[in-house]
Amino acid sequence: MKLVDSSGWLEYFADGPNAGAFAKLLQDPENLVVPTVCVYEVYKIVLRQRGPSDALQAVALMRQGQIVELTEPMALLAAELSLAHKLPMADSIILATARTHKAHVWTQDADFAGIEGVTVVGTR
Repeated sequence: MKLVDSSGWLEYFADGPNAGAFAKLLQDPENLVVPTVCVYEVYKIVLRQRGPSDALQAVALMRQGQIVELTEPMALLAAELSLAHKLPMADSIILATARTHKAHVWTQDADFAGIEGVTVVGTR
């Protein structure tokens, strides 16, 4: 399983320099885990930058993967991971979701650098 975090989705939608790396991952939605916090972040940013139509199209593409809601056990794990790795809340939820679903995280977020089970593509 794989998990593309919000920065990867946004890079893909913006057709940024690293979009190709994320496109390969997103072409296999059967093995894609999508935390609801990523849906929130991507929808909010695309809505602000490009409007409701593009934001809803982004969410429709994200729904092709397995949408995963935050559960209490994942929330507790996220808190532990946040403290262990000094991660912000959303990042710790993303990592907890990946760990719970045995997924590898793909991101551009340097906050994840050096964490097992995470590949950082470029940096932001």
